Amino acid sequence: MKQKTLFYCTSCGNETAKWAGKCPACGAWNTIVEQPEQPRTAGKIPPSRSAGGPKRRACPVTELRTDEEIRFPTGMGELDRVLGGGAVKGSLVLVGGAPGIGKSTLMLQICDQLCKSSRVLYVSGEESEHQLKLRAKRLRVDSPNLLVLSETSLGEVLEAVTAEAPEVLIVDSIQTLWNEALDSPAGSVSQVKDCAMALMQVAKGRGITVFVIGHVNKEGSIAGPKVLEHMVDCVLYFEGDQHAAHRILRAAKNRFGATNEIGVFEMRDSGLVEVENPSELLLSGRPEDAPGTCVTCVMEGARPVLAEIQALVVSTAGSNPRRTSNGFDYNRFAMLLAVLDKRGGLKVSACDAYLNIIGGLWLDEPAADLAAVIALASSYLDRPVPGDLVAVGEVGLTGELRSVSHLEQRISEIHRLGFRRCVVPRRRTGALTAPPGLDLIPAGNIGEAIRAALGARG
Repeated sequence: MKQKTLFYCTSCGNETAKWAGKCPACGAWNTIVEQPEQPRTAGKIPPSRSAGGPKRRACPVTELRTDEEIRFPTGMGELDRVLGGGAVKGSLVLVGGAPGIGKSTLMLQICDQLCKSSRVLYVSGEESEHQLKLRAKRLRVDSPNLLVLSETSLGEVLEAVTAEAPEVLIVDSIQTLWNEALDSPAGSVSQVKDCAMALMQVAKGRGITVFVIGHVNKEGSIAGPKVLEHMVDCVLYFEGDQHAAHRILRAAKNRFGATNEIGVFEMRDSGLVEVENPSELLLSGRPEDAPGTCVTCVMEGARPVLAEIQALVVSTAGSNPRRTSNGFDYNRFAMLLAVLDKRGGLKVSACDAYLNIIGGLWLDEPAADLAAVIALASSYLDRPVPGDLVAVGEVGLTGELRSVSHLEQRISEIHRLGFRRCVVPRRRTGALTAPPGLDLIPAGNIGEAIRAALGARG
């Protein structure tokens, strides 16, 4: 008898009876692949329940206890910040990132602190015990409470969890685990879904905190079905150029905290080192008296961070000007160019324009609009922005400047780092008190802001 096959979407995990070029669930193109139909192992009734074991019953929310402390520190303050104040007991955390970015290093480093109060089981499907020992020695992680297992079989991993009873489980990586009951290879849609479901049952049923490492695809998202991100409690992305020293940890999903916090690390020979003041790191090496660069202050959660925006505007050689942005939304970049051309009086529509955010940051809030416009105008006019000037504000389609949130915290951070002038929207200037040594320059539109920053006529 011919084995029945199903078609899976590698992006969202949706199952269909026939192949299609476009997934009907998520709309992705060319992501549907054919695989043999697998037995439904995840839907079987647990043995304890089928044998008449105890059942969980619903209880009123007023009877639930909240006096027990469910958070505990990981030993890395930046990681605790992104997690919302520490790891949560019984949670399932997915850590994703490009190969070589430092995911395994981060997980092994937190074992040094976790092993002081808990038993940690580190399961690696990519390295042998000898390789893990060499890396642990380099990172100076040495504790009898750290248990190491080099295994890819899901059944063997679950048996080790039962035998050792750890409080923390680290799996490196989810794409290497495979269930013997399924015929598909490790890393396939069905394997990743089944293994993630089993780890989630371990975390929720036994109260074990589980950290799972996941690889990313060429688009930068977690490799495998999209349902994997829906199953876990927290999704962390480890970002940054592996050829550079700094790394940024960002939360894309967090059921126990905010998703707009970031953690900054620096990769050294001894491992990852926390960067408590990321603004100084991101502004280090900034050129002096160079046109096309401006500093802004953005909010990453509750933390103000200063970032450098660089722009390059040159005359185009063809009929269609080129637009390229790195670390800045492309559509918003095109909108700011149109506003600068129409309302600012600078004919940048006939020029090639490039925008880059230094340090690997992604600026997704409108407060960076004004600094981007000033950097573009500086490059177009070939006039440098003063090195002690920062610009903060949102730009509207009519060229007006809108106020932004948390302006007092941004100004305090700007003053702390030694800047002396700050261009801000005029609407909020009257309610602000400038710290000693910092001059607030109010501007109502981009023309006034450009004249204040460059002395140009916009």
